[in-house]
Amino acid sequence: MSSFDVALVVPLRGPAGIFGPGAELCAGLAAEEINRAGGILGRELRLVPVDGGADPRAVAAEVAGLVGTGAVQGVTGWHISTVRQAVAPRVAGRVPYVYTALYEGGERAEGVYLTSETPDVQLFPAMSLLAGERSAHDWYIVGNDYVWPRRTAQAARRHAIADGMTVAGESYVPLGTHDFSAVLRRIERSGADAVLMLLVGTDAVRFNRAFGRAGLAARCLRLSTLMDENMLLASGAPATRDLFSTAGFFASMVTPENLDFHGRYAARFGPEAPPLGSLGESCYEGVLLLAALIERAGSPDLRAIGANAESVSYEGPRGLLRLRERHVNQRIYLAEARGVEFDVLTELT
Repeated sequence: MSSFDVALVVPLRGPAGIFGPGAELCAGLAAEEINRAGGILGRELRLVPVDGGADPRAVAAEVAGLVGTGAVQGVTGWHISTVRQAVAPRVAGRVPYVYTALYEGGERAEGVYLTSETPDVQLFPAMSLLAGERSAHDWYIVGNDYVWPRRTAQAARRHAIADGMTVAGESYVPLGTHDFSAVLRRIERSGADAVLMLLVGTDAVRFNRAFGRAGLAARCLRLSTLMDENMLLASGAPATRDLFSTAGFFASMVTPENLDFHGRYAARFGPEAPPLGSLGESCYEGVLLLAALIERAGSPDLRAIGANAESVSYEGPRGLLRLRERHVNQRIYLAEARGVEFDVLTELT
């Protein structure tokens, strides 16, 4: 019997390339576990790697070619929103596509299912909590210049106004930015007491280091919706004072499911493997959800999958999760950096 092949789209270059190795390992672990349990509809699951860090049009063309020739029967992975926006129209209505990155919300393409966070459940509660607990009322937004940061910033501005906060300024930089000196001067002049970081991968790492060197941590806390353990480690302890992150998963969470996940990951890949982080873990869940959708439907046919999607659940490092309107219904947490580790403070409501 032929294998069931799935395109795994994760970045292997560019600012998001820092996530790629961990994402590939986590997705591979999920595939191995699914195959030990009998595969997908009795067929071996095989992942076909695609570099999601390439130009979005090139990524979309490669994925569409794989789908068009029947080389893959599904798509999953973590990649930025411009890649998703290029890929989704090319595969819509043809194969199931499980997108695992946090994003700005609003994806409606046929056959796309989403495992990660959106601003309404992730960012808004975190901003409000920090306003109440840390008097973070005047925000400055720093983001990369593409769809996810821009649209998330729009939503953040609306929420800030509704909740009695202000946005003191905004700066957007190209992906791959190295010099943040002008942005830091604008933050200092703005009088903001909090910075919302909407930066990807190594761009966020460079910003954190520059922020620390400039001494701005003494007056501004930082909140990121995209700050995983690999980025924190790369930033270094001197650059992480008063840095908060909000996500559905942190590697430091002490739960039976997460401890078991750590044990399996370490046993399979050894002590030199990339640290577990929320973005790699999302790819583990993406493979699990794709398999669960197809198994529940009894077919990779999108109409059958759609008819059964609301009854689909899967159990992963975050516990038992279910779909609602093609998005995973999940718990979200706020964590604070303690050096190069996250201390999970609370579950957000």
